[in-house]
Amino acid sequence: MKIKDFGVEQWMNEYETKAKYNLGETCVSSLSIRELCELVGVDVNDFAKQLVDRRLTYGAIEGAVELKEAITRLYQNLTPDEIVTEHGAIGANNLVLNALVEPGDEVIAVTPTYQQLQSIPEAIGATVKLLPLKRENGYLPDAEQLRGLVSDKTKLIVLNNPDNPTGALMSQAGLQTIVDIAKSVDAYVLCDEVYRHLTQEDGYSPSITDLYDKGISTSSFSKAFSLAGIRLGWLATHDQAVMKACLSYRDYETISCGQLDEMVGTLALKNQAVLLERNRGIVRENLKVLEEWVHQQPHITWLKPKAGTTALLYYDFDLPSTIFCDRLMKEYETLLVPGSCFDIENSLRIGYAFETTHLRDGMNQLGKFLAKLEQEAR
Repeated sequence: MKIKDFGVEQWMNEYETKAKYNLGETCVSSLSIRELCELVGVDVNDFAKQLVDRRLTYGAIEGAVELKEAITRLYQNLTPDEIVTEHGAIGANNLVLNALVEPGDEVIAVTPTYQQLQSIPEAIGATVKLLPLKRENGYLPDAEQLRGLVSDKTKLIVLNNPDNPTGALMSQAGLQTIVDIAKSVDAYVLCDEVYRHLTQEDGYSPSITDLYDKGISTSSFSKAFSLAGIRLGWLATHDQAVMKACLSYRDYETISCGQLDEMVGTLALKNQAVLLERNRGIVRENLKVLEEWVHQQPHITWLKPKAGTTALLYYDFDLPSTIFCDRLMKEYETLLVPGSCFDIENSLRIGYAFETTHLRDGMNQLGKFLAKLEQEAR
């Protein structure tokens, strides 16, 4: 199977460890196990003893029951049997797409979004129709356009909510409209929800599984829970045919996730309120800092994100985004992701979920580069 190069991942792989100011990062400021224990009020020595005493068998093949019970509390009406763990949301997405999509199927995917959600079904041999998320529409799906794209051949509609890279957030009413359209053609809806709990306003952000029996939610510990290093995620669905297909395919590519990773994940989700309070505080404060900076930049425009950890910045220089970001890295040791990775030129993806001082320092370097480009343009 031939598949397109994964633009954003290859860009990050090339530069992430070389940058002094990494503004391409999308995970909320990561935690050590010690920091996690201190945050949730657990004795680190007691937890470490549990880790070192655990026999390293395969463990529970479909995911530890205690962990899956904790995951259910992120949703409204799920049971542990409707959840299976995977190697991050990237593993969960890969599992769902390979288990469900066949050559000749019709898949509708939003764009811009995480490239995996488009490229895997395309590589499988599906016909992938793209639903543009337009700036003038708040980067939200246009229901009428979606109605024009679906057909009796549509097997799957793929969403990313909140959206990466734009930070757009669909409301419950907006999601329900998508569900109604999917029902009209009996299609599944896969929604990558890794940023779901990182909203700028308080209140429950609905999951696709709350609204649709044929909805499939994927998520992970990387973004909202600051634990990318445990490489753990999950998929959740009420649809038992989907679950059966995914478990069958999973036997070939996963078998099980690591027991130690699942122990850390369980500790985090048992204390999700404390962890999410910390992380929402970080993204909300940092978005204010980013907004203030944007308003001071004559060459930058944007649409302020509603959720997540990323924003899409537009610049007005006649310079391809890959060259812009390559120069920024080489001349100012500052990493951003070029909009070309999302097929949107003259734009940049910036992350804002790390330490505020690091964000300020990185934006200061970006401001210097913008001033330099202004001088060069004269």
